[in-house]
Amino acid sequence: MQQAQDFRDECDSLFALVSGLDSAAMDDQTAFKDWTPNTILRHLHVWNWAAHQSLGGTPAFAEFMQAAASRAKSGVLPAFEADWLDGLTDDALLRAWRQEYEAVAESFATADPKRRVKWAGPDMSARSSITARLMETWAHGQAIYDRQGVVRQNADRIRNIVQLGLNTYGWTFANRGEPVPEPVPQLILIGPSGTEWVYGEDNAAERIVGLAEEFCQVVTQTRNIVDTALSVTGSNAMAWMVRAQCFAGSPQDPPTPGTRRTV
Repeated sequence: MQQAQDFRDECDSLFALVSGLDSAAMDDQTAFKDWTPNTILRHLHVWNWAAHQSLGGTPAFAEFMQAAASRAKSGVLPAFEADWLDGLTDDALLRAWRQEYEAVAESFATADPKRRVKWAGPDMSARSSITARLMETWAHGQAIYDRQGVVRQNADRIRNIVQLGLNTYGWTFANRGEPVPEPVPQLILIGPSGTEWVYGEDNAAERIVGLAEEFCQVVTQTRNIVDTALSVTGSNAMAWMVRAQCFAGSPQDPPTPGTRRTV
């Protein structure tokens, strides 16, 4: 699966950024829930490992999910992840995270894309599983790029996140117990390479136009829609952009305008 290589490449890009951070920077709070780079990398590492166990069909996956679910309900998931990794931090955490994401990419690369695998919610395809890992890496990595004052140079692999964002249009509303407005807005986005990506039938009344990177930032809730230059036309399109959530879990609100930005 190309998505496995895309996941690996995104992880490598983030590794290049964090491998230059000292211990103080690894414990510096970001604008995402005050999580530090250590917190973020532990989160990514733990769930990469879980996805790997799920693909392998090991008993360890069910045991992990049972333990994680009880702690998640208490709102202490980061503490659970730190405990699970015995407090792993800094260089040791970087090495463990890298070793695992390389193994995950290798395993998913040769997996049947349509194979069903277990996860926290409903089962999903192997392709969806590795795409979710790519999205999580990209989204959580944004907080570290922002804190370090680095404007990320994206690649066209973020098209996976664009597709995920579009696929979760209905989920965004249904997850909030709201009716799903039709039609789905047309997307006209410019990828990092300058290529135009068009999704949906021509619809001047319901349309979102702009940079693919900013669309991805909105659907992953790393930016508020008002902090982007996206052109949003139509009530459906605006309702989507102020609620967009391409990740699983209970309904989450986007960041307050101006709070998520490159320092």
